[in-house]
Amino acid sequence: MTSSVITTTIDHRSSPETADTDPAAAIDSLGQRRALLKSAPRFDVLADAMPHMVWSTLPDGDHDYYNARWYEFTGVPDGSTDGEGWADMFHADDQPEAQRRWHHSLATGEPCEIEYRLRRHDGVYRWVLGRAMPVRDGRGKIVRWIGTCTDIQDARDAAQQTEILSRELSHRIKNIFSVISALIRMTSRSTPGFAKPAAELQDRIAALGRAHEFVRPHSEYSRPHPAEVSLRNLLGDILGPYPSLSEGRIVISGGDFAIHDRAATPVALIIHELATNSLKYGALSREAGTVRITISISAEFITLLWVEDGGPVITEPPELSGFGSRLTSLAVEQQLGGSLERQWLPQGLRLEMLLRCDRLTA
Repeated sequence: MTSSVITTTIDHRSSPETADTDPAAAIDSLGQRRALLKSAPRFDVLADAMPHMVWSTLPDGDHDYYNARWYEFTGVPDGSTDGEGWADMFHADDQPEAQRRWHHSLATGEPCEIEYRLRRHDGVYRWVLGRAMPVRDGRGKIVRWIGTCTDIQDARDAAQQTEILSRELSHRIKNIFSVISALIRMTSRSTPGFAKPAAELQDRIAALGRAHEFVRPHSEYSRPHPAEVSLRNLLGDILGPYPSLSEGRIVISGGDFAIHDRAATPVALIIHELATNSLKYGALSREAGTVRITISISAEFITLLWVEDGGPVITEPPELSGFGSRLTSLAVEQQLGGSLERQWLPQGLRLEMLLRCDRLTA
């Protein structure tokens, strides 16, 4: 193994086919060789001073240089991982994917990034983050690959511990929702006249519980959606218990928008209140009644349009003095920084909500 990545490239593996056939390229290559020879000692000093493992390959992927950190971590003899010998240092389960990614980068010239387990000098496999970038000459041709390996085992362990604690906390919060519902139910049994408001309160708590489970599942098995938390997925989860959704009488259309877990709670309460009122007094109280929810996205606002049709004929706007109406207005205007406009058409309610994008994502 040579003392410098630069010397190896220059003296042994420069592109002879280009230099032999193109005099200008040969002159250019000679200039590169002189410049790289001059900078080689500085490269060694810089690479060995880095806390990462640094390596280098020729354009075809043949490894010819590793810094001191590599040999400290792996404990292998000097030069033993040159060429393709480095691959045997990976965990057997990670080798196929690592090879696939690396060969793809060699074929396309795209940067490579992958996490894999690398065998340490004591035989323990630790997770590392491997990155590789191509170095190109003045004509854009790749003349070398420079890569790093960073030990991320401690960071992965910390993240895993945080995830375990988060799921345990989520599970406890879900249990709290159940306890609160049970206390309300017990109180309603012993308190005459409390049954109706108790049932409404239990429904709201159940909606909060579904929103919490949506954004903070206590396990991968209980996660409703493997993808990101989005507005359309949340609407589907909140409206899932209503038969009207599976019957096709509630239709959700339009765009989609990724939302933060803190925005899920007010959105869940809003949709729950609208669906409950529709089921009691509006379109969903009739077999032929429908609700259409349309999502529109602009630079600053998400527009959520709720349109009911086929319910009882509306002759005059109802008085909006109930707690549910006040709760909806509070969630839209104060928590989500938006506005709310209701139109009581003869065929049903038309409600338009403008919600600030930054409130949904932060």
